[in-house]
Amino acid sequence: MFKQYLDILPEVIQAIQNNQPVVALESTIISHGMPYPQNVEMANEVENIIRSHGAVPATIAILNGRLKVGLTSSELELLATSKDIIKASRRDLAFLVSQKKHGATTVASTMIIAALAGIKVFATGGIGGVHRGAETTFDISADLLELANTNVAVICAGAKSILDIGLTLEYLETHGVPVIGYQTKELPAFYTSSSGFEVDYKLDTPVEIAQALKTKWDLNLQGGVVIANPIPKEYEMDATMMNHVISQALEEQEQLGIKGKESTPFLLSKVKELTGGDSLSSNIQLVYNNAHLAAKIAVEYSKL
Repeated sequence: MFKQYLDILPEVIQAIQNNQPVVALESTIISHGMPYPQNVEMANEVENIIRSHGAVPATIAILNGRLKVGLTSSELELLATSKDIIKASRRDLAFLVSQKKHGATTVASTMIIAALAGIKVFATGGIGGVHRGAETTFDISADLLELANTNVAVICAGAKSILDIGLTLEYLETHGVPVIGYQTKELPAFYTSSSGFEVDYKLDTPVEIAQALKTKWDLNLQGGVVIANPIPKEYEMDATMMNHVISQALEEQEQLGIKGKESTPFLLSKVKELTGGDSLSSNIQLVYNNAHLAAKIAVEYSKL
């Protein structure tokens, strides 16, 4: 039934049918996460990185109400430049499709559409989570519930450092979502490689990770897996400085009354402004790093 709403690029269809490695990519990072032209340059480079490891990239979005799995260069450009792109999570999909609108997919909606297409591996920057102050606002990203229910592995640089990382991990534990650290026992915090919180399991090779994914889903243990991949040391930012910057950004967010789906884009933009653009450079590099690892995992998973 859902196939009538789905457009899969021929290259991606062929790869899926032939059990070749495919890596899903989100599109909110293009439309809402970075300014132009860095966003489209980043999107193209991520696809190139994935291809360099022998996997096929599948950037996901909603365009004119169609669920797109794999985008052309002109469609990437549209996402990067249009002001008419809605940030789309699970709750938005039916309405964007029925009203034939454009939408950029979050971690949650990318997982949903990737699963519909039969893609198991997904690379992003960082997952959403429990926002600071959630004990009064109840601001918890839909990404976490999607991870509890949808069988897609998410390669990320941990949870975004603007979040309450401890509560995010507690939420994931409650919902049975494993958090794997790639060559690390500590959960990275997006711009920095350390957060002070431990992961559930440390695995050191893409082969081990692929085997764990296959075993989980063979056992019919529903839900995704977080694969936390630290930002390379040469690109990480000073943790003390970042905590100060994030506190400033959160204070301004509260003063302006910014809530809901606008929170993360505002905070990331404010952090970029307060760091003189350094956080954007780090953000781009961690995305590249995640693309490298995701492609390697997808290649190993396709062999099992």
